[in-house]
Amino acid sequence: MLHTLAWSSLFFLGLFALCTWALRRARPEWTVYDCLMISTRLVSSAQAVLATGSGIIIVYYCKDVVNDRHWLAREYIWFLSPYMVYDTCAMYLCEWYRTREQNRRDYCTIFRSYLSKNRLMITHHVAILLVLVPIAQLRGDRGDFFVGCIFTAELSTPFVSLGKILIQLKQQHTLLYKVNGILTLTTFFCCRILLFPFMYCSYAQQMKLNLLQVPFRIPFLCNVANAFLIAPQIYWFSLLCKKAAGLFDTPPAEKDG
Repeated sequence: MLHTLAWSSLFFLGLFALCTWALRRARPEWTVYDCLMISTRLVSSAQAVLATGSGIIIVYYCKDVVNDRHWLAREYIWFLSPYMVYDTCAMYLCEWYRTREQNRRDYCTIFRSYLSKNRLMITHHVAILLVLVPIAQLRGDRGDFFVGCIFTAELSTPFVSLGKILIQLKQQHTLLYKVNGILTLTTFFCCRILLFPFMYCSYAQQMKLNLLQVPFRIPFLCNVANAFLIAPQIYWFSLLCKKAAGLFDTPPAEKDG
């Protein structure tokens, strides 16, 4: 466990530093804030690829969705924990440079702005560290398949990150941005919303139950954890849908023409 935590910390911090350094060298005209923000997106995408890959491997090898085991189900949770701490600090660092470039140096103002802009993500990270990580590690010898399913939810993250990078680079009107928006919606809906019915269906098939019986046959805390996980996903998906609705709107000038 300690080795995994240490290597994970070095990996994410090192990758962030490397991306920032490379962007500063390749794009000297960009501000420090621009480089830091894009670096956080790149590191987030790297973590998402690793999580998704781990999840696919776990799901593939766990044919018995209740009892089969795979070492990645526990090990990657330890690898993920330092990332949550790193990402929380990286978001604050980005906010600090953003406000500094605007000549606002009041630390209380910076911290309030940081909490205001990132409150949902901070809550998400803290809840994972303080609630979901202990539950996942103390759950006993069952459920690795479902842990793998949760890991695959990260498949949408690289597309979300690319969209934010394109916005930062003022490329919202490009074809790439529109295609990426479609991919973001598709992967987010499949891997973060439909994922939960899929897990319940998999359990029902394994235990030869009716789907509607599953919530009453699994531990109550499993239902609570799933509700806790899906709630922010539904909220974020609604925000993505609102953005997508405006993505293909015809500009007023074109309508008049």
